[in-house]
Amino acid sequence: MLTRTHPRTHEALPAIGMGTWQTFDVGRGAGERAPLREVLAQFAAAGGRVIDSSPMYGRAEEVAGDLVAETGAPAKPFWATKVWTRGRAEGEAQIERSMRLLRTDRLDLLQVHNLLDFDTHITTLRRLRDAGRVRYLGITHYTHSGLDELERVLRREPLDFVQLPYSAATRAAEQRLLPTAAELGVAVLVMRPFDGGSLFARVKGQPLPGWAADLECTSFGQLFLKFILGHPAVHCPLPATSSPKHMADNVRAGFGRLPDATEREKIAALVAE
Repeated sequence: MLTRTHPRTHEALPAIGMGTWQTFDVGRGAGERAPLREVLAQFAAAGGRVIDSSPMYGRAEEVAGDLVAETGAPAKPFWATKVWTRGRAEGEAQIERSMRLLRTDRLDLLQVHNLLDFDTHITTLRRLRDAGRVRYLGITHYTHSGLDELERVLRREPLDFVQLPYSAATRAAEQRLLPTAAELGVAVLVMRPFDGGSLFARVKGQPLPGWAADLECTSFGQLFLKFILGHPAVHCPLPATSSPKHMADNVRAGFGRLPDATEREKIAALVAE
């Protein structure tokens, strides 16, 4: 799989990550978890490592932690999760619980989810980083209306990652936030790369364009992910799926040539309203 290097640390990370929102929020039954075992197997076999979760996602942290521990795939996960509560003590307790659920004593990335009580939590995040229990610090927001606040925080606080919504149809992040991240040396993770599935609805019934082969794409999903990766400021989209078939398709976007600016506009035109 293609890799992207962190702008400041130069650590290489696989270009396609995995989200867990809704998809990993299942019970403990073998039948419920069986498809997710195969999802992880497909992800790891392609070279994927970045797994993103949150306490907000129900049982997702527990399920991801259990399955990675049981299967050993991926062998070296890059664990990214979040703090999503108010108050210093509450945040500290939530982070400790996340580590237990993910079965790790060190998080690769800890993010303040939707900037909730950021000024309180950043002190805890710095302390954990200084103690070696967290490697990278970041922030997230799920709305386009939150992009301006993300930019303001990035400009006043040294951070390593920002996670934001971005897709071929929702491109507000291109205006200021992606250039700001590139300027400041902040790596970018992308949530909702398929815009909640709406991108597929827009191309329903359309044949895959012949020029997709020039990008070594065999599906619309791969085109949509390559659109994101074609932006030089983006490091890793985080598609979430409970389908092994869809995961096998998603990870193929991490191989082969990425689109140039002209080709990215052709992809965006497929879903333009």
